[in-house]
Amino acid sequence: MDGAADGGFSLELGRDLAEMRDWVHEFAAAVIRPAAAEWDEREQTPWPVLDQAATIGLYSLDFYAQQYVEPSGLGIPVVFEELFWGDAGIGLSLVGSSLAAVSVVASGTPEQVAEWCPQMFGGPGDVKLGAFCSSEPDAGSDVGAIRTRAVYDRGRREWELNGVKTWATNGGIANVHVVVAAVDPSLGTRGQASFIVPPGTAGLSMGQKFRKHGIRASHTAEVILDGVRVPERCVVGGRDRLEERLARVREGGRAGDQAAMKTFEASRPGVAAMAVGVARAAAEYAAEYARTRVQFGRPIGQNQAVAFMLADMNAAVDAARLLAWRAAWMARQGRPFARAEGSMSKLVAGETAVRVTEQAIQILGGNGYTRDYPVERWHRDAKIFAIFEGTSEIQRLIIGRAVTGLDVR
Repeated sequence: MDGAADGGFSLELGRDLAEMRDWVHEFAAAVIRPAAAEWDEREQTPWPVLDQAATIGLYSLDFYAQQYVEPSGLGIPVVFEELFWGDAGIGLSLVGSSLAAVSVVASGTPEQVAEWCPQMFGGPGDVKLGAFCSSEPDAGSDVGAIRTRAVYDRGRREWELNGVKTWATNGGIANVHVVVAAVDPSLGTRGQASFIVPPGTAGLSMGQKFRKHGIRASHTAEVILDGVRVPERCVVGGRDRLEERLARVREGGRAGDQAAMKTFEASRPGVAAMAVGVARAAAEYAAEYARTRVQFGRPIGQNQAVAFMLADMNAAVDAARLLAWRAAWMARQGRPFARAEGSMSKLVAGETAVRVTEQAIQILGGNGYTRDYPVERWHRDAKIFAIFEGTSEIQRLIIGRAVTGLDVR
């Protein structure tokens, strides 16, 4: 979304972004797609793929940091779309650590970013993971219901964390966990903060590993925190800033940014781009199938019923991409989401992925319903985009509040 040379409007990617997109797409086509079905069946983290990505610099803190600071804001959406075009499960394994990193970058001190973010990625031959832990068994969409507690021990200058997290990508197998906990439960979401749990910290363990409908190459599990003690410096943003914020809230002032919500708001355009990648894969595959599948003496794409469906699919994919790009561009320029543009992008892209992958199955007919063709897997993968990091219903609630100015419930 660069400005044209004459100052006019342009949706052309700059040369560097276009070259980076092609490089990531080549990896997705040559490495991710051929491995997708195997790791979906195995339901395990695809460590060999992560190591291949690390070897070429695709899975690295430097690479993601470069895309996050890319001037147009489109670096991350472009990367995520191509990776998830390859496969959503493997794609999420490749980008899951970035959510934990974003949670530290968004609110942490420079010292925290420098110390902990590199440990979420590692390097070739020594791949590491990060995990962002917010949801709980009784606190999914309702982040105000988080029960995990963080209590400060002034004598030892440590925080003690106790609770159970769920639906955590890389949960329990990550090197660094970032955990959202209540410091002052009486303040609801305004009394929460994020805490860094360093590698090997006693008391942190993996609970149930979930067997999922889709994105099965991505590890999702419970994280149990039983007397986990972390140094004072591990509260994201620093204890002084946290104490100032809590004091301001108790006096009736503004809370500032809430721990989990700031992370999710920053990540929504990227999640939208993931969904666009899955939807685009299905639309492209269905179009090629419609060109080559012959019934009643002609390609099925010559039938209006199929062609019109493909028209709707491709228009929806492009519309979803434009919303994701707009939100990412606004975020990079520091423009507030006054009309919930981040939520709009996530809502439309997630719903588009579900609908387009279902339409792709319909175009392939019986073949699309089998695991011999990838559209069945893409449809299973797509559903998560209407659920995680804010369900479609929550996105509509956020948008509804923004456009009406009312306390919609």
